Amino acid sequence: MNVSRLGGPTLSLYRIVIGLLFMLHGLSSVFGLFGGNPMTGKAIPFGTWPGWWAALIQLVCGALVLAGLFTRPAALLASGSMAYAYFVVHQPDGLLPLRNGGELSALFCWSFLLIAVLGPGSWALDTLLTRRRADAPPAPVAAHERNSVPA
Repeated sequence: MNVSRLGGPTLSLYRIVIGLLFMLHGLSSVFGLFGGNPMTGKAIPFGTWPGWWAALIQLVCGALVLAGLFTRPAALLASGSMAYAYFVVHQPDGLLPLRNGGELSALFCWSFLLIAVLGPGSWALDTLLTRRRADAPPAPVAAHERNSVPA
């Protein structure tokens, strides 16, 4: 069995699971679904800094990473938001994630950084769009461009 061909699908499955979990956190905090925000059990009031904005990043970036669309920038933004969450919210309560409750922030941060570096995998809209662009015939050259002499 050729194990190397499993890299793309495995990375895609990893990206899909991480994106889904992150998106569910956003849905719970923005709309109060699935038991609401873990701290209050309700939706975070609209526009509240930084909670509502963090939840919006979770929702949007999670959905984009899940679909594999604009994967690298979405994953980088998600990673940065989780680094912010770790260092601003959790780290003041203790150095180690096990002590300060920041395990999930740290895991999401490093997971999204990995996705940003490695890309979306083979099962992603980004990959499909890249293939379509590569297979598209070149645009025809306008008649005036063919006859012009470069300066």
